[in-house]
Amino acid sequence: MAEKFEALEQQLELFIENTRQMGIIVSDFQPQGQNVLNQKIQTMVSEMNEIDKMRSQIDNVLVPMEVFDYIDQGRNPNLYTKDCLEKALAKNEHVKGKTDNLKRFKAMLLVELSKVFPNEMEMYRALKQGRGPT
Repeated sequence: MAEKFEALEQQLELFIENTRQMGIIVSDFQPQGQNVLNQKIQTMVSEMNEIDKMRSQIDNVLVPMEVFDYIDQGRNPNLYTKDCLEKALAKNEHVKGKTDNLKRFKAMLLVELSKVFPNEMEMYRALKQGRGPT
């Protein structure tokens, strides 16, 4: 699968370079450069056809929309994975904090319930350990 992406990447790089060269020709257009411009346009069309042929090889690849947002913002799309991991770690810490608080609350609740309802809590512990009530 990686070689398919490499081939697509190379084709895209050729397309981008040809487009850059066309931009230079068009920005300082001279009538004698018309033939070169026509060749560049033909090259661009053939490169687009090559890219289109590669589409079926990578048709099943799904890219999160956020990656395109990164690109639109001028950010490196490789940072998307790093940012996702950092967000996941932060969320994990947040959830871990909630879990720890709930464990502390449970322990405190059991202590207080044992003070108020000692018999019922003894039955609860016996049931929880798999023993019947005494």
